[in-house]
Amino acid sequence: YNRDMAQEFIRDCADWARHYKLAASPAEEIVLEDEKRDIAAYRITFASGHRVTALSSRPANLRGKQGIVVIDEAAFHDDLPGLIKAAIALLIWGGKVRIISTHNGEDNPFNDIIKDIREGKKTYSLHRNDLDDALGEGLYKRICEVLGRTWTVEVETEWREALIKDYGADAQEELFCIPSQGGGVYLSRAVVESCMTPDIPVLRWRCNDAFAELPDRVRQAEATDWCDENLLPLLSRLDQGSAYFFGEDFGRTGDLTVFWPVERKQDLTCVPPFTVELRNVPFKEQERILFYIVDRLPNFRCGALDARGNGQYLAEVAMQRYGKGRIMQVMLSVEWYRENMPRYKAALEDRTMLLPKDDDILDDHRAVKMDKGIAKVPETHKGKGRDGGQRHGDSAIAGALAVYAVNSGGSAPIHYQGLATGRNFDDGRSADDRDYDRRRGVRPEGVGSGRGCW
Repeated sequence: YNRDMAQEFIRDCADWARHYKLAASPAEEIVLEDEKRDIAAYRITFASGHRVTALSSRPANLRGKQGIVVIDEAAFHDDLPGLIKAAIALLIWGGKVRIISTHNGEDNPFNDIIKDIREGKKTYSLHRNDLDDALGEGLYKRICEVLGRTWTVEVETEWREALIKDYGADAQEELFCIPSQGGGVYLSRAVVESCMTPDIPVLRWRCNDAFAELPDRVRQAEATDWCDENLLPLLSRLDQGSAYFFGEDFGRTGDLTVFWPVERKQDLTCVPPFTVELRNVPFKEQERILFYIVDRLPNFRCGALDARGNGQYLAEVAMQRYGKGRIMQVMLSVEWYRENMPRYKAALEDRTMLLPKDDDILDDHRAVKMDKGIAKVPETHKGKGRDGGQRHGDSAIAGALAVYAVNSGGSAPIHYQGLATGRNFDDGRSADDRDYDRRRGVRPEGVGSGRGCW
């Protein structure tokens, strides 16, 4: 974006050419005639006929050219959209466009491109390399080699800490690819409310502390009765021709467990038939409720479960029951949030994901904030539901996991024919439940390993 940078770029290219012992002319300055003004450019010509030319960032300079375009420090160009528009024309003839930069604030055309990529709106390939990535690839070892220093882990750690300290408040942006001014609410109230509909019920079950101490048969009966009364009427009305997915965010004593099934309709809109919120419900009863729901989802394709901490148990038993191809055990990491929350936001903005019209669910989605450039619910967030219980953006995470499951696709439905074994099994369920599962091809617990086809 200025003459000094162009000169520096060409000098670097010339140094690498000498390093690789390539036949190249010395760097030369040339002047391109323009109708308004002369434009300085710098060029290296190789014996092969290939050349490297450093131009100013005026979009008109790229018109009519071919090859590979590198837009360096893109966030600092005066007209990045115009420059990219001119560069894209090169792709028609097999060229490439590489857009490289450190960040220059969140409200910048360069960062807008990155958001579009992560939301799936652009098909560009995104590559992210921060200071720690470079150190892992040997950056400081090379610095020590060039400067004649002795490298040790301790010296590298001290150098890294000193560098971060020198950058001060700019360290996150300059060294770790995190745009500044990124601490606001991620999902606006207008976007969330525009996706809400009163047609989606929210089912809630809360247990007191003494419930976990009851005998198994009592807890089992209570959970089954709750499912039969609240879930079965809704599950029996599901469209048998649609594909179904689900997301789940786990909680035991503090946060909620939220089950978020979704129906993917013909127009690719994802609509939850209902959502379920469980507070202080024991592990086994959570398992029973999850199985009750998923066993009755027609054309079930894929589910994504929170597998952090205690949630790993529920994610694992679900994988064992429904198969690795249909159950994703998700570790909710910074990388997962970076890649998937923009896709969830895009689904809400496009209204391809609908939400229950519920105050607590609205608050959960408003709890998602930009935290060091990543959209997530901050660890320090302390929300409270209308029931007085703790919430930590649980339904927003479950919804994001549901969209993740939909985007992952899961396994296609399998047509099968059961093999008669001449054996009867009594798994303690009612005849109606067993008949329902037989018709849908669901294998009863502990039955059918290695025999028949389900």
